[in-house]
Amino acid sequence: MNISKTIKNIRASCNNYVDPNLLAFIIDDNDLMGSNNILEIEGYDIEDDDSYVERLMKIHKSENIFLPLGVMTFMPIINECDLFSSEDYNLHLTPEEFDTFADEEEKLFGILIPKNSTDYKIGQTDTCSCSVDASFVEFEKIDGEFCKTIEKIVKEKIIE
Repeated sequence: MNISKTIKNIRASCNNYVDPNLLAFIIDDNDLMGSNNILEIEGYDIEDDDSYVERLMKIHKSENIFLPLGVMTFMPIINECDLFSSEDYNLHLTPEEFDTFADEEEKLFGILIPKNSTDYKIGQTDTCSCSVDASFVEFEKIDGEFCKTIEKIVKEKIIE
């Protein structure tokens, strides 16, 4: 994965679910959420004239980074999930999928890029709840419409 091009690709169409200047989150080694105000973070050899992507690339050398690709909301009675990304999706889930992935609160979904790596994990965060213990959770992979749609969204955003 070309991280720099992937970040630019995601930022170009993320206005539906997040401010482009608040796109990326730092994730600690225990998967807890850190800052997402990349333009105000100091250290990491960041210079004042560095672009958002340059800053994020410098931070990524020593921090895990989460890049949201959209927001998901679940409707319990009808086993539906709405995904809001650069496109919107309305999914009818099987009871198994709904039990595995559903949550009462809106969640961000996206990719976690481990520090100084080009690998990634697909998962969710609970930052929408503004909780102090907000964290990243990798998705369990099961056959079904939910995982297929999430993987489709990820593949559209990842630049090799």
